[in-house]
Amino acid sequence: MASSIGHHGGMGSSSSGVRLRRAEPNDNDAVATVHVRSWQAAYRGLLPDDYLEALEASDRASRYTFGDVGSVAPVTTVAVDGQVICGFATTGPCRDSDASDAGEVLGIYVDPDWWDQGVGRMLIRDARDRMAAQGFPDAVLRVLVGNERAKRFYRLDGWIPDGQRRDEVVHGMTVDELRYRRPLP
Repeated sequence: MASSIGHHGGMGSSSSGVRLRRAEPNDNDAVATVHVRSWQAAYRGLLPDDYLEALEASDRASRYTFGDVGSVAPVTTVAVDGQVICGFATTGPCRDSDASDAGEVLGIYVDPDWWDQGVGRMLIRDARDRMAAQGFPDAVLRVLVGNERAKRFYRLDGWIPDGQRRDEVVHGMTVDELRYRRPLP
């Protein structure tokens, strides 16, 4: 993947811009750091502070299986500025029985230092294109109830709530999630 954008400042600024590439096994620690920092910023006020503060990138890094291949293996793309991973998106077949023909954005996170820089838009566009290339006619994703920033982001990208809601245990916490859906190109 050779997508790139210019970066307009921020702590990770680079004249080379941001590019996307497939995650590799040695990306685990950097992706885990983005994942934790994003959760700590985005879910503040939605999940208990003590839970968010206790999150450790080292606990998450071992859960990733970058480099696995196969038709059902999730695929993760990372956004990179120079050597710094500033975001990632993971897609795969939908896990919901009522949407088994759809693709799913299993996770999309951008380091808070990179919010509002276009990294999330790059990642979601790439995720949509990847799922469409796999033959999925549409895609779903989950949004934590109360996460207004994420809802706005997805609405701007054409995602709409489809009425499906669930409680899910995520890393030991029960969260209420709404499912969003959109057709793929």
